[in-house]
Amino acid sequence: MLKPKTRIQERNSRAILEAGLEVFAQQGYRGATLDEIAVVAGLSKPNLLYYFPSKDAVYAAILSRQLETWLDPLRMIDPAGDPVEEMLAYVRRKLELSRDYPRESRLFANEVLQGASRLLAGIEGPLKSLVDEKAAVLQGWMDEGRIAKLHPVHLIFSIWSLTQHYADFDVQVRAVLGTGHDPYDEAGAFLDHLFRRTLSV
Repeated sequence: MLKPKTRIQERNSRAILEAGLEVFAQQGYRGATLDEIAVVAGLSKPNLLYYFPSKDAVYAAILSRQLETWLDPLRMIDPAGDPVEEMLAYVRRKLELSRDYPRESRLFANEVLQGASRLLAGIEGPLKSLVDEKAAVLQGWMDEGRIAKLHPVHLIFSIWSLTQHYADFDVQVRAVLGTGHDPYDEAGAFLDHLFRRTLSV
C-alpha cells in the first residue's frame, strides 16, 4: 500500500504540474524542457525528477488531470432532472470551464490534434463510457418526447465545440468582437437561447 503524500510532497507536485502547464502552454510539448519546468516550479531538476521521472510523465499527468476536469460537468447531468434544464446547465458548466481553464483547454486540443497518443486510453475508456452513458439518458428523454429527437452523441459534440471554441480561439474571438465585449457573458446568453430552442419539442 502506498504511503500518503506529505503536505510538502503535495505542494511540490502541484507546483510542478502548474509549472508544467505554464511551460507546455507557452512552448508546446517539443519546446518545453524539464529544466525550464523546474525553474518555474521553484525546484531543482533532481527534486522535480523525484516526483516525475520524465517530461512525458509531467505532460501525461497534466492531461490526465484535465480529462477528469472535462468529465465532471458531464457526470453531473441528472437523469431525474428536467431534461432541458439539465442540458442547459451542462452548457453553462462547459462554458465556465473554458473561461476558467483556457490554457488547459488549448493544451488538450493540441494533444488531440496531434493524434492524442498520451490521451487515447482515457478517451477510449472513461470518456467514451461516460458519453455512452449520458447519450443513453438523452435517448431516453427523446423517446419519452421530453426533448427534441437529435443524435445524442453529436449533441454532446456540438456542446463541446460551441463552448471550448471560446478558450481555444480566444484571440480570434476577442479580435472579432472588439473592445467592450465580454465573450463569456455574451456566449452564455446566446448558447442558452440556441440550445433551449434546439432541445424544445
